[in-house]
Amino acid sequence: MTEEAAGEETFISHLVELRDRLVKASIGIAIACAALFIWPGPAHVYDLLAAPMLASLPPGAKMIATGVVSPFLVPMKVTLLLAFILSLPWVFYQLWAFVAPGLYAHEKRLVLPLVISSSLLFIGGVAFCYFFVFGRVFHFIGEFAPSSIAVMPDIENYLDFVMSMCLAFGATFEVPVVVIILVRMGIVSIEKLKAIRSYVIVAAFVIAAIVTPPDVVSQLALAIPMCLLYELGLLAAPMFARMTRAPEEHA
Repeated sequence: MTEEAAGEETFISHLVELRDRLVKASIGIAIACAALFIWPGPAHVYDLLAAPMLASLPPGAKMIATGVVSPFLVPMKVTLLLAFILSLPWVFYQLWAFVAPGLYAHEKRLVLPLVISSSLLFIGGVAFCYFFVFGRVFHFIGEFAPSSIAVMPDIENYLDFVMSMCLAFGATFEVPVVVIILVRMGIVSIEKLKAIRSYVIVAAFVIAAIVTPPDVVSQLALAIPMCLLYELGLLAAPMFARMTRAPEEHA
């Protein structure tokens, strides 16, 4: 077999492996989604998501649906989003399992800790956004609404806002994992990351200003945890580097 043919066969085998991992990840999401459809059901899932918004509205006020099929489609989308979040450990495991064959034995020790930490950090970011940020942001915005305006949010717009906020907080809570990977792969040193700390802080506030509503509460709620998680990554990276050090590096 020629070198070109061997390389082509290897490439195809990687594509097949990627397809299998994507199928397995999709099956995990589908199972979580089916379970949520059975209990508590899409309607109750959406009611749970809408609770922070409804709590900031006047007593008796409700959200509205301007589209004909919105009352059906929006709860379905919310259920799918929650199923994705709940199945994240399985999805991350499939991702790391696809990468693992290309790693050395000592590097594979990173897989399980990173799968667990990535899942917990993303879910923690979403939970922080739902339980801490939403209530304060909606209350802050409601205080600025003139008394002549009846605040009745549309459920589709609310879903878009909630999804973007949850994904933004979930993604930014992955900062420690990104720092650990960059350090362990030798792309950036701890000393360099500490030297650019001031730039990271500025970038955190810029990102928070872009992805959050134009209010101080939500911007600080995203920027400050991002800075703290960056520091957590700087503390954890040397420990992970020692745990996954190659045998010859110990010598």
